[in-house]
Amino acid sequence: MTKNIVVVGSGFAGMWAAISAARAVSLAQQDGEVAITVVSPTPNLTIRPRLYEAELRNMNPDIAHLLMAVGVVHVAGIVETIDSAEKVLQISKTGGGHQSLAYDRLVMAAGSQLFQPDVPGLSEFGFNTDSLASAQALEVHLQGLREKPETVARNTVVIAGGGFTGIEAATEMPIRLRAALGADAMFRVVIVDTSATIGLSMGEQALPYVQEALIEAGIETRTGTRVSSVDAHGVTLSSGERIEADTLVWSAGMRASPIVAQVPGDHDALGRVVGDPFLRAPASDGIFVTGDTVLAATDDQGNFAPMSCQHAMSLGRVAGHNAAAELVGLELHPYSQPKYVTCLDLGEWGALYTEGWNRQVRFTRAESKKIKQEINQIWIYPPAADRDAVFAVANPDFVIVP
Repeated sequence: MTKNIVVVGSGFAGMWAAISAARAVSLAQQDGEVAITVVSPTPNLTIRPRLYEAELRNMNPDIAHLLMAVGVVHVAGIVETIDSAEKVLQISKTGGGHQSLAYDRLVMAAGSQLFQPDVPGLSEFGFNTDSLASAQALEVHLQGLREKPETVARNTVVIAGGGFTGIEAATEMPIRLRAALGADAMFRVVIVDTSATIGLSMGEQALPYVQEALIEAGIETRTGTRVSSVDAHGVTLSSGERIEADTLVWSAGMRASPIVAQVPGDHDALGRVVGDPFLRAPASDGIFVTGDTVLAATDDQGNFAPMSCQHAMSLGRVAGHNAAAELVGLELHPYSQPKYVTCLDLGEWGALYTEGWNRQVRFTRAESKKIKQEINQIWIYPPAADRDAVFAVANPDFVIVP
């Protein structure tokens, strides 16, 4: 009887989990005895780390041919329920209707989504770059500003959230506003964050470079405060200050996909399942958790994988391999990813490349920008649909780092 591996999600973790599982089945010479299925709305990989950019072409590459090349079937739909006792999924299909799908091993790679609290006016008037559709809506809005009467509010953008995504969105915004409003336009970009200092989360060594880039770009900061309400022409802060602005971009926090709550076991504050060293959900027989759905230790020094494509790709490879390994008799591979790098885009200033969990600065400005462009435009994109070439880089200990 054919055994079934189902991967939920076709993002960075899901895509690589499916490929790695197919590789393991092939290594065990059990092709045809194990079926691998990916469930996601469409067979696409959204290049989410780049959605802060203005140019959004090729941000959602089709991976249907890649999946076919490695013998993986795609089911277009969304998983609505997980029956972990019976090992059955209920799927709402993209084209309409429902489908039940049984599994012997389930790889939960449903990813994460932007956390939007119940701030008055946020859902009506806020923008974000969490999905391709929302990033496209922001770009349409920015380009449409030129058609509106010139006011302080029209020419002001507030970025809510001063983390990695917020800083990248803010430092890119002057470029986007000049393109929308004209090279000589006077505009304001303001980052609002609850922290005492914007950029401190990048580490003390990196902080001066982040602040230099913000100053060079003319970006204002409001720290120790949060957005308390939004309307069509302004943002009110918890400090009582009102900023006249027609544009609010929300980038304050992520949470695991809601479907992850249906996986039994302990979850962290972000909704991630606390996984074991092999990325199994300890309270759920046959379920593996990966990417943004798992809280996983990267080393024995107390570090855990953040929600990033850098970690999702490795987590996916390990979870996919292990899900298949349990079915075909291969040795399981513990997850480990001790090397950690960051490359923060800082707009016209350049970029900032760091290494290690203490984020030691290695490259800055133009030199780092080259690395960022290579990461964004080459490394994180899906490989060509060549089975042998893909399997060569799908082993669970393969890690791409500069």
